[in-house]
Amino acid sequence: METDKFSPKGKIVLVVDDEKRMVEFIRMNLELEGYRVSTAHNGLEALQRLRDDLPDLVLLDVMMPQMDGFEALQRIREVSAVPVIMVTVRGEEPDLVHGLELGADDYIAKPFSPRELLTRIKALLRRAEMPAAAESRIVVDEGLTIDTAKREVVVRGQIVKLRPTEYRLLYHLVQNAGWVMTHEMLLSKVWGPEYRDETGYLRLYVTYLRQKIEEDPAHPRYILTERGVGYRFKELETR
Repeated sequence: METDKFSPKGKIVLVVDDEKRMVEFIRMNLELEGYRVSTAHNGLEALQRLRDDLPDLVLLDVMMPQMDGFEALQRIREVSAVPVIMVTVRGEEPDLVHGLELGADDYIAKPFSPRELLTRIKALLRRAEMPAAAESRIVVDEGLTIDTAKREVVVRGQIVKLRPTEYRLLYHLVQNAGWVMTHEMLLSKVWGPEYRDETGYLRLYVTYLRQKIEEDPAHPRYILTERGVGYRFKELETR
């Protein structure tokens, strides 16, 4: 069995929430695991902490005074690709979708347990450390090329900007081109084994990815749906 070499030691997590008791609850649990913790109580403070502390991950509450989590996320994405977990109220699906559309990497719904929080943080930081591929350039066909060294995707002659999660999803699909990848396989490879049951999450990101690389997202020719099973990327024209 492969050993998980991830260590939280030295990793900085910026916790942004206007509820001081919540901030202290999160701080205590993170520090017990070896994380370093920076805190902010609104979006404006979060932007300052981002510049000063250079966190490895941001835990960002949605509902805050002065600048809410959505606006703060937009401002963060203008200057940084730091992994962001949005904190939403359980059952508020529109908040989840809006956060992901703005560039969040994951979400967690209140109330949550320390174990759930630590699992999601660890999984996201582990994904952010994914090593670069040995193969540097993958030509899918005349309309799609992927440079894995630069993490650059060219669609019909134009460079297309993908979020880190979108890129990982595309990478794993292309690496297994021609083969069916089940929902569970993709969730485990892209998000981590803790996400094996989040099929709705996967469908959402497939939709985002199709909108960026497919000429007609409603009739995709690259990412094909294997109904009830998973997804299959088209055969590569060159290997």
